[in-house]
Amino acid sequence: MADNSITITDNRTGKTYQIPVENGAINAMALRGIKVDDTDFGLMSYDPGYKNTASTKSTITFIDGEKGILRYRGYPIDQLAKSASFLETAYLILFGELPNQKELEQWEYDINHHTIVHKNIEKFVSGFRYDAHPMGMFVSTLGALSTFYPEAKKVHDPENRALQIKRLISKTITVAAFIYRHSKGMHYIYPRNDLGYAANFLNMMFRMTEDQAMPDPVLVRAMDVLFTLHADHEQNCSTTAMRVIGSSEADPYVAAAGAAAALYGPLHGGANEQVLRMLREIGSVKAIPEYVKRVKSGEIRLMGFGHRVYKNYDPRAKIIKEIADQVFEVVGKNPLIDVAIELERIALEDDYFVSRKLYPNVDFYSGIIYQAMGLPVDIFPVLFAIGRMPGWLSQWQENVSDNEQKIARPRQLYLGSDERQFVPVAKRG
Repeated sequence: MADNSITITDNRTGKTYQIPVENGAINAMALRGIKVDDTDFGLMSYDPGYKNTASTKSTITFIDGEKGILRYRGYPIDQLAKSASFLETAYLILFGELPNQKELEQWEYDINHHTIVHKNIEKFVSGFRYDAHPMGMFVSTLGALSTFYPEAKKVHDPENRALQIKRLISKTITVAAFIYRHSKGMHYIYPRNDLGYAANFLNMMFRMTEDQAMPDPVLVRAMDVLFTLHADHEQNCSTTAMRVIGSSEADPYVAAAGAAAALYGPLHGGANEQVLRMLREIGSVKAIPEYVKRVKSGEIRLMGFGHRVYKNYDPRAKIIKEIADQVFEVVGKNPLIDVAIELERIALEDDYFVSRKLYPNVDFYSGIIYQAMGLPVDIFPVLFAIGRMPGWLSQWQENVSDNEQKIARPRQLYLGSDERQFVPVAKRG
């Protein structure tokens, strides 16, 4: 009997099966060999929400939720957030290694010189109502970019893929800035090749006059770190959407639009907006005990706490909490931060939350910082998508290059009617 295997006895038939174990998993198709008789389709696993199903082998991101560990290509997230730029991190995620000086300079040059968008994209964004949700505009515009680059459909051409990856990472900040300014009724500011990624973005977002000073370096660094913290997060909802769409050999623009649509939901990219709404509802530190009591009774949920993967303190939340003070020194203190800190303190000392492993996640503090920087709540998911774009593209490229992957097509357990005969409408009861 092989050591790396499991033995399954089917109590329906009394038969025993030996199934190999590789990397802590069994191949789901091996279950199909377990049948009651020759007419049986074979055994399937049932896993709504994919809570315990590995759909791919990946070398990009490692998470240990029990220990609160997050690493990109083996590098701890705290080291990258402290010492690497977002574009440096993006290069690592996409190509597997940190760039040397020459590679980094070329990469930054390429990204900076692809930020401009076609004039018709301006018209496309301008066609939305002024009060359209920024994420709806963002999803639509990403999809529209596909029509400008039809060669992007050649997904098995490595050089072509590399070009589309640069274009998407570059143009994402320009599209996002145009969307923000459209919603404010302001003229568009074009990207500048002499600015870094985060500085370019903030300049396009907030510049009003030619003689206006550049964005504060502290805010630029904070935005850069926030992008880094969101750069990838294993097989989450939006990343899975990116892989599923990409599995049909769709181009990366429409795949990214689908990923962004998945991110749009309040249970994913919209979660930090829900945190701000909660903190505003609480209103003051003295109102926290009563709010916590309502949470324990099941009347309401505690937003920004708990995570499908992390059963410990989200390592990204620790980093965000540290940069919050730096941002507040520049823009002034967000009054909600006192409520957030006290709520966190109470929750982490309360056995109700500790026993359920409900620790602060990345959404708990990120929204407070974004709001302090003057960013409206409804654009928060767009900021998340900018940071996540390198991760989506890396996962898409890994999926396209994996010979084991096929077009995504899950099975189902059919529980509906057996065959029925059609009855003309005049004879139906």
